[in-house]
Amino acid sequence: MIRSKQPKSEIVIDLTGPDGNAFALMGYATRFARDLDFSKEEIDELMKKMQSGDYENLVKVFDEEFGYFVVLER
Repeated sequence: MIRSKQPKSEIVIDLTGPDGNAFALMGYATRFARDLDFSKEEIDELMKKMQSGDYENLVKVFDEEFGYFVVLER
């Protein structure tokens, strides 16, 4: 069966793949923050908060900020 493309309703990031490493997640966070019109100061504060702990903290902060439109999978 062939069908027309369906619009994506959510963004999915696989934490077990290359997109799930800390640097990739910080890159996504910066891009999403810019797209959402965060100020430079807000982006800097977000990066500081993401880097203030271990990987689990980074994932938690990412999810708190962008979890309403990004799904993280393990």
